[in-house]
This record gives sequence, C-alpha cells and structure tokens, in this order.
Amino acid sequence: MRHRHGYRKLGRTSAHRAALLKNMSIALIENGKIETTLPKAKELRSYVEKLITTARKGDSNAHRAVFASLQSKEAVKKLMNEVAPEYKERNGGYTRIIKTRTRRGDAAPMAFVELV
Repeated sequence: MRHRHGYRKLGRTSAHRAALLKNMSIALIENGKIETTLPKAKELRSYVEKLITTARKGDSNAHRAVFASLQSKEAVKKLMNEVAPEYKERNGGYTRIIKTRTRRGDAAPMAFVELV
C-alpha cells in the first residue's frame, strides 16, 4: 500500500530518477515547454517549483543551491536572471500541466509541462 507515500518512483533507481528530473528541469528551463508522460510531468512540477522558489531569493547562496541541483551553467543563468524574477510576486504555481494525448506505442498518457 502506498498510503501517504511522498513521491513517484517512476520505475527507476533513485540515481536514475534524480538524473531524469535534473535533465527534464534543464530542458524545461531552457525551452519553456516540454512534452512528457503525465506521471513524470507531475513529479517534475514539484521539483521545478522548489528550484524556482529558491532562485527567487536571487542571492549567491540561492545560486549555489540551484546549481547543486541542476549542474548546468546555462540553465542556472537563465533561471536566475530571466525566469525567477518573473515570479517575484507569485506564491507558487509556476508551472502548468496540460494533458495532450495517449502515446501510440504503449498508451501512456502524455502531457505538456510549461512555465506559466
């Protein structure tokens, strides 16, 4: 039973899951919108929103914390200088999930994740 379980395992080891979320976050920050499966999108939303909340502070400690999670200089620079300042007045809800289609090969529900 998974009562009150905190996150989705997505059928991966913890290291693989961490790498997946990191890479999807980088893609989302750089492109603004990505398409993925619905469970991955829901898990990514939590991960990215915490990063944006940290980046909103704008100081060097926030910069270090975000870089520790993303490990991409370009994505961190864009997040700190362009994305996070847009959400200064917003209390959460930085991403939007839009269900799109059913994937043909395995009938997985697909969704777009985009920055609001």
